[in-house]
Amino acid sequence: MIYKQNWQETQAKFKGWWNRNNSGRPLMILTARKDGVDTQLPDDLKIMSVDDRYRDAERMVARFRHYCQTRDFLAESFPNISADFGPGSMAAYLGSNIVFNHDTVWFDHFVEDWTDQPTLSFDPNNKWWQEHLALVSKIRDMAGDDFYVGIPDIIENVDILASLRGASDLIFDMIDEPEEIVKRLAEIDNVYFEYYDRFYDLLKDREGGSCYTVFQIWGPGRTAKLQCDFSAMMSPNQFREFIQPSLRQQAAKLDQVLYHLDGPDAIKHLDAVLEIDKIDALQWTSGDHGPDGTLEDWYEIYDKARAAGKSLWIKVYSGGFDDWIAGIDKLVARYGSHSMLLHLPEMSRSQADTLLDYANKNWSDVKGSF
Repeated sequence: MIYKQNWQETQAKFKGWWNRNNSGRPLMILTARKDGVDTQLPDDLKIMSVDDRYRDAERMVARFRHYCQTRDFLAESFPNISADFGPGSMAAYLGSNIVFNHDTVWFDHFVEDWTDQPTLSFDPNNKWWQEHLALVSKIRDMAGDDFYVGIPDIIENVDILASLRGASDLIFDMIDEPEEIVKRLAEIDNVYFEYYDRFYDLLKDREGGSCYTVFQIWGPGRTAKLQCDFSAMMSPNQFREFIQPSLRQQAAKLDQVLYHLDGPDAIKHLDAVLEIDKIDALQWTSGDHGPDGTLEDWYEIYDKARAAGKSLWIKVYSGGFDDWIAGIDKLVARYGSHSMLLHLPEMSRSQADTLLDYANKNWSDVKGSF
């Protein structure tokens, strides 16, 4: 990759992290603004419309190349472009209409009654699938070997059903028609890999490794982030009944799996998530505008994850530069350096060099007290 200097070393670090035996300092997603370079997008590349943002391959690649040319990808950061049709685009492939907005993407629900709905299955002629696959394919061709294209965030299980049906109606369906929901979840489980595998085959590198969108993760095989944001509205018993089997089946067919635990109302399902052996790592998000992953209140979550043999993906952003270092100091002292990935804000090159030097001196090969 022309924008990444230490890619082989980075791959080795990722392999160590997935296997919970990383050597040296923790993995760090660390991107720095180049010194003496204007990092602002020129006027002719600024986003002009939602189509410009999501659906114009040439403009998307041009903006990303400008980003790559004005940043240094340090530590384990690496150039990768996202070409999502919003999180959960499988809903569109199955019949929803996409509503693009500058700050989010919506999927119109259309299922009025599950008994009138045919089997949820792969439709190669679906207009959104054809457009999205063509877009990703074009971006992949334009990227060449210069940067990765992330596997899109198609999402899975009941989160897709909620987009098809509507969240409030689906809640009642789970109570009134549990057998029907179990059936539909099985259909989602089956069709997921019809889409994932086609993206994977298109985007994998020469050795079969792949990058998953947004979460800045690479793995030596079929790599993905799994989730169930709808679980915030479910009881632990419902999660075990409806969701855990789907996650277990899905994770078994992947090589590397990161689970995205989103928000305080999802914590009640942590034990059920951690019981799935093939989930390799946990990423905890405290919610919109919540404190970052260094808060000591989250140690209870990390304790359970590490006790279950999972690696940690931790986002650092609260406070300023000194606060980031202080928070990481405590995390490394407790959990060690062997199973931790730290996602940091973009910073100046001088800050990044200071942080890397500190990390190599203070966070390398730390066993941790936990």
